[in-house]
Amino acid sequence: MLLNAAAVGADKPRSVAEIAELFLAAGSRAQITILLRGQDFADAARTAAARASIVVAGGGDGTVSGVAEGLIGTPAVLGVLPLGTLNHFAKDLRIPLDLEKAVGTIAAGRVSCIDVGTVNGRTFLNNSSIGIYPDIVEAREDLRRQGHRKWSAFVLATFRVLRHYRGVLVRIDADGVQSVRRTPFVFVGNNEYTIEGTGLGGRTKLDGGRLVAYLTPRLRARDLPMLFVRALLGRARESGGFEILSALEVWVDTPRSRQVRVSLDGEITTMAAPLHYRTCPGTLKVLQPEA
Repeated sequence: MLLNAAAVGADKPRSVAEIAELFLAAGSRAQITILLRGQDFADAARTAAARASIVVAGGGDGTVSGVAEGLIGTPAVLGVLPLGTLNHFAKDLRIPLDLEKAVGTIAAGRVSCIDVGTVNGRTFLNNSSIGIYPDIVEAREDLRRQGHRKWSAFVLATFRVLRHYRGVLVRIDADGVQSVRRTPFVFVGNNEYTIEGTGLGGRTKLDGGRLVAYLTPRLRARDLPMLFVRALLGRARESGGFEILSALEVWVDTPRSRQVRVSLDGEITTMAAPLHYRTCPGTLKVLQPEA
């Protein structure tokens, strides 16, 4: 098990010893390695995969994504212990957020094969985006360095960015169909996301073999909160705000910038444009509950 150090400790609900006890109670012995900030999670996963048939990622979506990247191309199977704030990937796989039940899922050993997405060679499990979200994250981290708490910093950063953000000019090629748009964001999902109702932001399948890109070229950034409200009410599609593209391969170029801030499962990095998105169907072996 590769356990993010930020997910355990005195101020967290579980300690390393307690997690080890959960595995023993489920009939398994876990060899736990602590992942430190700045460490290459994918490299740690490749090392673990040389010694074990199951490698468990303990942490949030960023941790799981990093570990998964290192397991692709190896015989090892990914297990997930959801210890993050949002745990989107675990929810989409129907992995229980209760840790005892999540350990039980790992111990049961039911293997499924799911898709991953890549952008310029980097792996993502959930989604990747450019535009307003990476800017909000950057503003949030500036506020946190000033002493703000995580969620208050996020709300304040969102408000500040929405007021002034002008959008990004993109040239998109989705399976050979080209268009040029100015949009607040381009969001590329590893399979289709629910954009309306109570399931908003989730996925019903992770093995559909498609990338689905979402953009809002007819909206300004300041209109996005109202679009969110309409989505909760089940009226996002009828609003005409979304443009949705489904493809095996998507190119996103930013003619006015050669370097682009890109979100990968919530982690921010900088990449050279154009961005080349691909789907890799059935590439990752994971442990998940029965349907």
